[in-house]
Amino acid sequence: KEFFGSSQLSQFMDQNNPLSEITNKRRVSALGPGGLTRERAGFEVRDVHPTHYGRVCPIETPEGPNIGLINSLAAYARTNQYGFLESPYRVVKEGVVTDEIVFLSAIEEADHVIAQASATMNEQKVLIDELVAVRHLNEFTVKAPEDVTLMDVSPKQVVSVAASLIPFLEHDDANRALMGSNMQRQAVPTLRADKPLVGTGMERNVARDSRVCVVARRGGVIDSVDASRIVVRVADDEVETGEAGVDIYNLTKYTRSNQNTCI
Repeated sequence: KEFFGSSQLSQFMDQNNPLSEITNKRRVSALGPGGLTRERAGFEVRDVHPTHYGRVCPIETPEGPNIGLINSLAAYARTNQYGFLESPYRVVKEGVVTDEIVFLSAIEEADHVIAQASATMNEQKVLIDELVAVRHLNEFTVKAPEDVTLMDVSPKQVVSVAASLIPFLEHDDANRALMGSNMQRQAVPTLRADKPLVGTGMERNVARDSRVCVVARRGGVIDSVDASRIVVRVADDEVETGEAGVDIYNLTKYTRSNQNTCI
């Protein structure tokens, strides 16, 4: 624990539950060496900025002295080779939405006319509204479908993983959504986890990407299940010559996490 705390920007992993683990790894901080200090940071630095769209979540940030200085990466954001955050967009040509996806930084996207992910299109993927709600030069406006050059990939590209786990997020007050996405990370895991009655479809990704569930390496038939391991007889078409035709998955259980919860 002392080793991981040896840098301001290195933290002992928050292992309270799968979500807190994945959020901890996706955090973006303006503090630390070469950054700001809590005392010196004013309102402008902490505020939501148009360039945060699709890169940094406008909802998930701590309440208190760190508000707006510690943020969470948006669901589909990535860093490019220069360390800038990029957001994915679908290319639109003459009012037709293509399947081509480009990742753009805030500087690169400024000149583009970007439609919302919810813009209505027909089966041929043609934008059918007379006027489409778009973002252009960091402003919200409406334009003709022919002028649109890009389109958002998904409505949840704006928010972080934790915020996208909230059902009907768009009907929530922003302050309450902030508290909700922060408090999900404090939930204590149960011994027998159950699927949520109402979900958003993002739960599977969190469980898988935080590596808390077992995912089969190859397809096949489950031969035996036991409290300590799962044995899979691999399908014939997936077995290459010289490879074993059986996959054994040893399960972790009753393991202590960093927060003394049970994994």
